Amino acid sequence: MTEARTSSAETHDPSTQKGSDLDWLRLLRSRRVGVSTFFRLLAEHGSARAALAELPAIARAAGIDDYAPCPTAVAQTELKAGQSARATLIRWDSGAYPAALREIDDPPPLLWAVGRVDLLNAPGKIALVGARNASSLGTRMAASLAGKLGAEGKIIVSGLARGIDTAAHNAALDTGTIAVVAGGVDICYPAENMNLFDGIQHKGLILSEQPMGLQPQARHFPRRNRIISGLSQAVVVVEAAAKSGSLITARTALDQGREVLAVPGHPFDARAAGCNMLIRDGARLVRGPADILESLTPEQPLAEQLPLPDPTPPKRTLRETAAIHSQILARLGPSPVAEDQLIRDLSGPAQEVTPALVDLELDGKIQRHPGGLLSRP
Repeated sequence: MTEARTSSAETHDPSTQKGSDLDWLRLLRSRRVGVSTFFRLLAEHGSARAALAELPAIARAAGIDDYAPCPTAVAQTELKAGQSARATLIRWDSGAYPAALREIDDPPPLLWAVGRVDLLNAPGKIALVGARNASSLGTRMAASLAGKLGAEGKIIVSGLARGIDTAAHNAALDTGTIAVVAGGVDICYPAENMNLFDGIQHKGLILSEQPMGLQPQARHFPRRNRIISGLSQAVVVVEAAAKSGSLITARTALDQGREVLAVPGHPFDARAAGCNMLIRDGARLVRGPADILESLTPEQPLAEQLPLPDPTPPKRTLRETAAIHSQILARLGPSPVAEDQLIRDLSGPAQEVTPALVDLELDGKIQRHPGGLLSRP
């Protein structure tokens, strides 16, 4: 886990050809480097170390003069914290990385794992998710499903939250369960689940893409949910309100091509509204474990060697993209300007400028007005 160990292995392990663990960690933890940007940088520059060297120049092209990548000491501290927690750092290019997770559009480049890493590539993973303020019937149903599916050799995946998640993990503790957490793998959230957290570390697996020691915040949970569904063949929603994180998991599962199932509930119970909506919209109705098992198709083995997750590489490099962003922002001010006039001023084809405008709008750096006008906020 130390820099010396990973560096000495680079010439022997194919997974280190794109840089050491320390390089990957520094690149991913650098400011403004998300999952998509990480993989684009890796594809464009060949290794994490080369990408780190280019980051300041890319930032300068975007008008940021004081940019610095994640300091080496910060990444080393995280690696040491992982060692102290007996956690394993799993890279996207490692054989231990879950093959199912490689299929999704935005797979985490790095995962921290504590416990049975072998569960990541074990077949038959099923996600059970639902309401935190679950009813007594809901928790009993979750426990029953998890226990019986575990007895059939299935691995139960959930998020360690109160209610349905807790019931599912507890019932599957002896047969195999994976808890995907929104904070660091060394942080138990909620604190009331400490005994369960300890049990999963010894009998199952705690998994996260977040840095060691990170306390979870609201924005981390939707990102966590894509891992829960991505790991699984199917996602079963036991109880969920009309607007809940469980429905986000279900929608993500559909986007990932996973099977979505739901346990029906009484129309007057708000905790069942989300499940009833899913069934109305085509999710398979679950009465018991047999309904779940019948829905599963045989898992197909994936190719061992996969390209970096960038099926449609951009025509421009990140440096060129940063440059056009800078040109657009330099021509805009508080007074609105017509979009077609801006494109003419830039002397670039609309099919290249328009995606850059969308990127800047999503970042909140430009604002659209009626009549096709643009301005700085």
